[in-house]
Amino acid sequence: MKKSIALVAVAFGVTSAFAQDLTSKKGEPILPEAGDWGIAIDATPFLNYAGNFFGKTNNNTAPTWNFFTTQQTITGKYFVDAQTAYRGSLRIGFNSNTNRAMVADIAKTAAITATANGYPAAKPMVENTFKHSNTVIGLSGGIEMRKGKTRLQGYYGGEVGILVAMNKDKFTYGNALSATTTPSLNVGVAPADAFTGGNNVTSSNPGINGLQGNARVTERNNGTTFSFGVRGFIGAEYFVLPKMSIGGEFGWGLGISTTGKTKTTYESVGNAGSGNDATGSTTIEGSKSGSFWLDTDGKNSIWGPTGALRLNLYF
Repeated sequence: MKKSIALVAVAFGVTSAFAQDLTSKKGEPILPEAGDWGIAIDATPFLNYAGNFFGKTNNNTAPTWNFFTTQQTITGKYFVDAQTAYRGSLRIGFNSNTNRAMVADIAKTAAITATANGYPAAKPMVENTFKHSNTVIGLSGGIEMRKGKTRLQGYYGGEVGILVAMNKDKFTYGNALSATTTPSLNVGVAPADAFTGGNNVTSSNPGINGLQGNARVTERNNGTTFSFGVRGFIGAEYFVLPKMSIGGEFGWGLGISTTGKTKTTYESVGNAGSGNDATGSTTIEGSKSGSFWLDTDGKNSIWGPTGALRLNLYF
């Protein structure tokens, strides 16, 4: 951290001799002008990289503009004049992960065991699949007013933002559940059906009448989250090169967030009072949730890297 601060101080010191000159030696304007566009990224990884490079205190892994992180957004500005800019942030994320596992074919294994041990054939296997997907869409927009006649520029303004997020789990099992008049040939929920982190095989009755043994999840919808926020912000930036600055900002505002009901579909073997077991599917709804806040903000999915050093580029 000390090295990062020192690096920023060096950048400020190099330009102090011509701090009041708002054009470069080549005649290029230092500050953004009407019609300019701008983008901003979190500068912290780059400053840490430079500090470690000179200090050699850590492994010097080069930073990247990694937009696949959970909190990263694309942040931009458009200047309508030298003191006024429209600004916005956008995040669109889609993610899908699939896990597969080979498990014993219960019906075929039972049939082989009933007649012979099947040696030396391989045990019959089937495939279980767990697919997790999520979607995040964040959008914000606002106006920024600037103040200052030197390389050090202050700014303030306000913006609003929305965020929509949803995620879903889907499980497919190679062993179809079955209930027969021959109990030894029944196919029920097996421990091998459980996926690590899937939470898809219950150890207790989730609320199914007449359940025999465990139930397993076929589909889980974790509800759609909708968030809305409005904030005011204030910040400053120092132009170390023509139309390139390092700065930071802080904000304060309010927001609300709601998450819809969860829906989980189970399949299981149970007894409906007929004397014989049967298989069936059950959908159980969960509860809604919501929150409200009024506070200073931090790094989040709508506003971009607040409370951190930003590298700003204008063109």
